Amino acid sequence: MRLNKYIAHHSSYSRREADKVIQDGFVRVNGEVQDNPATQVEEGTDIVYVSGKQVSPRDKYTVIVYNKPKGELVTKNDPRGRKTIYDSLSKEYKHYIPIGRLDFASEGLLLLTDASKIATALMGSDLQRIYKIKIKGEVTSEMENAMLNGMILDDATAGGHSHSKVTKMEFKPFIGYQIQKNAPNYSTLKVAISEGKNRELRRFFAHFQTEVSDLKRLSFAEIELNNLPTGKVRFLSRSEYAALGKFLKDEKKKEREKGVK
Repeated sequence: MRLNKYIAHHSSYSRREADKVIQDGFVRVNGEVQDNPATQVEEGTDIVYVSGKQVSPRDKYTVIVYNKPKGELVTKNDPRGRKTIYDSLSKEYKHYIPIGRLDFASEGLLLLTDASKIATALMGSDLQRIYKIKIKGEVTSEMENAMLNGMILDDATAGGHSHSKVTKMEFKPFIGYQIQKNAPNYSTLKVAISEGKNRELRRFFAHFQTEVSDLKRLSFAEIELNNLPTGKVRFLSRSEYAALGKFLKDEKKKEREKGVK
């Protein structure tokens, strides 16, 4: 691979910027200064530094944040002809994979990526997800006890989709919760959980004969919805990509350590 292409591909430099730093003498390959952009380098073998900082191969991927509105399904197609997220997303995102699900009546932060391994890693993670929910009725001491300590239900069908095959479900202790309003007619809470299983929160509160009337995801790990308008998309920020990269690196390390044992 040409040196300028290598730098542009594995860093924030454009091809033109890569040409300039090479020609200005700021690039070393295996310890030697290289001033020719066409110098050939081999990924994984040659060591490249730009201005004293190593440029290493990295897998390229893109993650976007979509503020999903109510009334859209997180699926490619619906046999019943209901609206899906792909009816709203622009064509360039048609091949993107949703990271987890938000049901038809739920809204808020939905991550999508063009890399299946990223989707798999995040969906299977125990990273914190924060939701704002509105329930019919009061938050009871029994609910709080279950949020603090978790619970296992042999019959968790209440609150689930009518066609769901999931019956038994284990609910881990919530990472945290905040009761914002507690009243006989309805209550609002912010809850933080480490999973996003099949209609988990709706099933949780349905066990206490309480319906979740509104559910909005506010964040996933360090990625927040903030002021993104409903139905709009944004790319991850540099800091969000950095946090994601650290998570993926830590996961690889864990896998290696498991292999050694």
